[in-house]
Amino acid sequence: MLDKTGLTLFIVSDGTGETADLIIKAALVQYSGLNLRIVRYKNVRTEPQVTAIFEEAQDKRGIVVYTIVTKQLRDFVEKTAQTFIVPAVDLLGPLLNLLSQFLTQNQKGEPGLFHQVNESYFKRIEAIEFTVKHDDGRFPDNLEMADIILVGLSRTSKTPLSIYLSYKGWKVANVPVVRGIPLPERLFHTDQRKIVGLIIDPDALVRIRRERLLKMGEDPNSSYADPEQVELEIDYCKQIFRQNRRWPVFDVTNKALEETAAEIERFVTGPSR
Repeated sequence: MLDKTGLTLFIVSDGTGETADLIIKAALVQYSGLNLRIVRYKNVRTEPQVTAIFEEAQDKRGIVVYTIVTKQLRDFVEKTAQTFIVPAVDLLGPLLNLLSQFLTQNQKGEPGLFHQVNESYFKRIEAIEFTVKHDDGRFPDNLEMADIILVGLSRTSKTPLSIYLSYKGWKVANVPVVRGIPLPERLFHTDQRKIVGLIIDPDALVRIRRERLLKMGEDPNSSYADPEQVELEIDYCKQIFRQNRRWPVFDVTNKALEETAAEIERFVTGPSR
């Protein structure tokens, strides 16, 4: 019997080993008072690597827990465990074999696929956090870190578009155009290919702003939604876009969010990029 006060667990994986690590920790919470050491060997792809690990495990009277997706290497691990008489637990093999039978297809056998999916997830979370932080012109010094920069008047869908695009992995910053207030200088010193202008029909903007004011319990006839004021703001915005002709301008009037977002994505991923 192994000495529980000095047990060493060896994690062996042809990927990151994170799956085995999580399962081991979930199991260990059922025990207390253990002097346990966990050694993780990741990206194990060759038979000599496996042999060396089992030599160490035998020497330290340890247990090997492995997540190997490549069948050939997994079979070798099983044989090596028997050769060295080292207790070993295959966390993935039985499940993969069972799934292959029921799904009537062979596994891909490619190490690291889960990590790639996980990495994509965390990239998306990072994009969302960046986008929320850089809404409505905040932290202009970070504009160069954005993948996409939306520029437009208030209520031209800058924020919802930014959030929608961030869910697809884009780091988005948006900058409001306010009549009489210069745009941040940093905007003109970042990659101009990232910048996208948003424009809208005056009547539509008046309607949207009035609805917004009503929801907030404010006067819908204030200058914020005044047709003449809105016309002046749109003229000012168009003037800025004329001065910066490298920025593509998208009309968001009566367009679904998804439609405008798709147009922006086509632009930023186009051949000119």
